[in-house]
Amino acid sequence: MTEEAKWYVVHTYSGYENKVATNLETIVENRKLQDWIKEIRVPTETVVEIKDNKKREVERKIFPGYVLVKMVMTDESWYVVRNTRGCTGFVGPNGKPVPLTEEEVAALGVEKREVEVNYKVGDTVHIVDGPLENFSGVVEEIDLEKNKVRVTISMFGRETPVELELDQAELME
Repeated sequence: MTEEAKWYVVHTYSGYENKVATNLETIVENRKLQDWIKEIRVPTETVVEIKDNKKREVERKIFPGYVLVKMVMTDESWYVVRNTRGCTGFVGPNGKPVPLTEEEVAALGVEKREVEVNYKVGDTVHIVDGPLENFSGVVEEIDLEKNKVRVTISMFGRETPVELELDQAELME
């Protein structure tokens, strides 16, 4: 069994996602399993819904019927999650839990990665990753919320704005 906590996807009855998450949090609290089961999330997004000509912001589940659990997989933690009321099992072949990969976790936006940015608007940066690797450009805009930076590079004699992830650019020394 692995000692590092990883994200797993738990299948629930549809509409029971929040109930399963709450039940699981209560069990973790009561049995003092915080070392094994670290985080429980029901991924949601805020969408604008127009109903009767009125705009409303509604929180909607991104994956109905699923709850994400960051846990250290042991027989006990598996048993606790698997036997939570409303839970139908883990996602994986034959119900065997398969952890999400780093790429999947990043794509789902489950964990916010803090990126140290050592450059600011107006600085010249060097692109260190992606299709424009080894190009240089000037930072036009930094959006920490979206983890994006807009850099203007010179390509084929033209100034071209490109949008990159924050960690794809480094300050030129």
